[in-house]
Amino acid sequence: QVQLVESGGGLVQAGGSLRLSCAASERIFSNYAMAWFRQAPGKEREFVAAIKWSGDRTYYADSVKGRFTISRDDAKNTVYVQMNSLNPEGTAVYSCAADLRGLGSSRSSQYEYWGQGTQVTVSS
Repeated sequence: QVQLVESGGGLVQAGGSLRLSCAASERIFSNYAMAWFRQAPGKEREFVAAIKWSGDRTYYADSVKGRFTISRDDAKNTVYVQMNSLNPEGTAVYSCAADLRGLGSSRSSQYEYWGQGTQVTVSS
C-alpha cells in the first residue's frame, strides 16, 4: 500500500505562485508515474499534470500549460508541482496520485493510489 501525503497548499493572490509537494511512503517510488489532479467545489476532478516514472516525459492540462511545472525527486520519494501565475480558477483541492504502470496519463482511472489532497485558494 502506497501512502501519499500532499503539502504546500494555502491562500495566494491572483498572479502568485505556490509549490505543492507529495511525499510517498513507497520505497520503489521511482517505478511509479505520478500525477496531480484537482477538484473545485461543485465540479468534477480534473487532470493537472503527470510525469513518467523516468522523469523524461511530462503531460499537462491545456489550462495550466506554460504556468505549472511537475517534477520528481526519487531520492526523496517526492513529486512537486510548481504553480505560477495562479488565477481564481485554480482554487481547488489538489491531490497527487501514483500509477504503477509508470507511463503517466491524464485519466484518473489509471492511478491506483491517491493522497488526501491539499487546499489551494486563489483570491482575486
